[in-house]
Amino acid sequence: MSDRLKFSVNWDYRCPFARNLHDYVITGLQAGAAWDVTFEPFCLGQTHRQEGEPNIWDHWQDDTGMLALQAGVVVRDTFPDRFLDTHEALFALRHDHGGQLSHEKAIRGVLEEQHIDADAVFSRIATGEPLLTVQQAHEATAKSHEVWGVPTLIRGSSAVFARVMNRPQGNSAEAIAYIERIVDLIDNFPELNEFKHTSLPR
Repeated sequence: MSDRLKFSVNWDYRCPFARNLHDYVITGLQAGAAWDVTFEPFCLGQTHRQEGEPNIWDHWQDDTGMLALQAGVVVRDTFPDRFLDTHEALFALRHDHGGQLSHEKAIRGVLEEQHIDADAVFSRIATGEPLLTVQQAHEATAKSHEVWGVPTLIRGSSAVFARVMNRPQGNSAEAIAYIERIVDLIDNFPELNEFKHTSLPR
């Protein structure tokens, strides 16, 4: 029986809080944390559409984050050994460098910097399969766990939205302790439904 800590975490590259939490997860995994993590795509454009508007899957090119999300899914599934670094770089494109997640040229630049065949990634996107993967993952967690945003951690039958305000800055010990503290709260303190500071220290 594996003693690895198993959980899922969703993402949309547009969300700064997802960027922060995933930085903790990535830093921990790269340091050898004993975790079994499933990365699940989730589209904020679908969640935030107005009542009566069509599903984003039917006009995904109008969504500002879907192209990058599909690229991340392709890398996750086709180049798994390069996923963590590329995942981090796609978050950085938006939140560190102010790049556009809907611009193919910008995403190609990230892929090429990560030594990934960008043509192969975009050829895969053109098949429509990555879009279907995003849709199925999004709809599955929305149905099974009532997920409505990112970043959400899923562990068994429990799902928790975790708004993280900082990053580990390369501190792997802090990253591992941080994530494991969150998972411990999910497992052992389900009565804590909401815990939010009314203000942040300046």
